[in-house]
Amino acid sequence: MIHRSLTGASLLMMLLASGAQAQKAKEPTFDGRTLSSWIADLNAAAPSTRNAAAYAISSMGPAAKAAVPALVAVLKDEENPPTVRYPVCVALREIGPDAKDAVPALTAALEDRNEDVAAMARRAIRAITGMDPRPPE
Repeated sequence: MIHRSLTGASLLMMLLASGAQAQKAKEPTFDGRTLSSWIADLNAAAPSTRNAAAYAISSMGPAAKAAVPALVAVLKDEENPPTVRYPVCVALREIGPDAKDAVPALTAALEDRNEDVAAMARRAIRAITGMDPRPPE
């Protein structure tokens, strides 16, 4: 009787562990780190860490759609330098249509004081919506 209980408990533990591994495996990764760990780095003190996180997220493409709210928050934070705002726009562009909630922040970034950030915001909007926010006249 004790043997069956131990076997059942062992089987249950193995199932739970494999379920947790499967759940973790569903989260996209880059360079051996999960999307959630890169999202956390978007709040790091060092701009270089935030820059690296945004580029890492961009490399995950549409699979990184869970990062959109965090990317929008970083883009809206005027304290972030262009070296952070630019790769955030790149990441939103690479996520594509699933980043539609970022369009208002990207639209505001069209007026960014840094021309490269403004240009990338425009490209991101085109990738997300399929329309140019500033069509030729």
